Formats: sequence, C-alpha cells, structure tokens
Amino acid sequence: QVQLVESGGGSVQAGGTLRLSCVASGRTDSYNVMGWFRQVPGKEREGIAARYTGGDSQYYAASVKGRSTISRDNAKNSLYLEMNSLKPDDTAMYYCAAAPFYTLNPRDYDYWGQGTQVTVS
Repeated sequence: QVQLVESGGGSVQAGGTLRLSCVASGRTDSYNVMGWFRQVPGKEREGIAARYTGGDSQYYAASVKGRSTISRDNAKNSLYLEMNSLKPDDTAMYYCAAAPFYTLNPRDYDYWGQGTQVTVS
C-alpha cells in the first residue's frame, strides 16, 4: 500500500502563486509516475500534471501549461506542484496520485491522497 498526503492549499489572490506538496509513504517502489489532479464539485477530476519518479519527462494539461511546474524529491518521497498567475478558475480540490505508467487518466491511478483545497479569489 501507498499513502499520499497533500499540503499547501489555502486561499490565494488571483495572480498569486501556490506550492503544493505531496509526501508518499509505504510501498513507494510500486509506482513509476506521480501526478496532480484537481476537481470541482459536479465536474470530472482533471489531470493537470504528471512526471516519472525516475526521470525528467513531464506532462501538463493545457489549462496549466506555461504557468506550472511539477517537481519531485525522491530522497524525501515528495512531489510538488508550483502554479503561478493563479485564476479563480483554478479553485478546486487538488489531489496527488501515483500510477504504474505514464498517464493523466485518473482511472489509471492506483493511489490517491485526501486532497487539499485551493481557493483563488
């Protein structure tokens, strides 16, 4: 089993920056990809960024590309998401997740954190 715990959410002014963190524990050798997702009530969960745990390949959804960076610190079993130029449309619950292969389809992710709320006003 893998446990994922997100932190760093909160209320941010439009145009500002946030940095989310996700710490993994347990069988951290059981996945190869970690990603960030977000969800607004009544809408599908959206994959916004993903990267290999053992390499530099990264993927960003169009909605965040150019203003987001997904990074990792394997020594700390941690994943980060930095987003700038925040907009009210970025308001959502943000989740980190882990998958065995490179994908942004939430159905392919096996492990999920509990989420951290981000509100942009």
